[in-house]
Amino acid sequence: MKTQFAAALMAAAFAAPAWAADTYTVDPAHTYPGFEINHLGFSTMRGTFDKSAGKITLDAAGKSGSIDISIDTASIDTGHAKRDDHLRSEEFFNVAKFPAMTFKSSSLKFSGDKLTSADGELTLLGVTKPVSLSLSAFNCGPHPMNKKQVCGANATTTIKRSDFGLSAYVPAVGDEVKISIEVEAVKD
Repeated sequence: MKTQFAAALMAAAFAAPAWAADTYTVDPAHTYPGFEINHLGFSTMRGTFDKSAGKITLDAAGKSGSIDISIDTASIDTGHAKRDDHLRSEEFFNVAKFPAMTFKSSSLKFSGDKLTSADGELTLLGVTKPVSLSLSAFNCGPHPMNKKQVCGANATTTIKRSDFGLSAYVPAVGDEVKISIEVEAVKD
């Protein structure tokens, strides 16, 4: 009996670091995936996606974790309904066939206690490519109103949309797209 108890205690001790990770659910009401793209060389067009979901796991002590974000491509909003309908079409996001774009990472990088970047894979139009998100304004703490633990950050990257098969009107409409995601996530 003592041997079984000692074995169980040792197994628990070795498993303890796994318990150090905290899981957070992305708060869609405070998460804003957006993009910027050059429009015909005249201006920068901006848009957002109004629906997103995901999970973030952080082990601050172990300097590790994971990110799994899904963005509803049909929720695109550029402030112009006719353009949004065109962007949802087969020529662009093809939302009927590809209703979401995703970012998944298990390679988080820290500088001290601050999360600074995440290397992962972006899937768009069924094409998956490596992408690195730079993170700024990373902060965790109790929410001042609901007192729940929250983490937030601003994530940015630039991609070539043609790498994902989204090449309509390149080069007139820019190939490079700046992606930004202001995210807040609440501890489960």
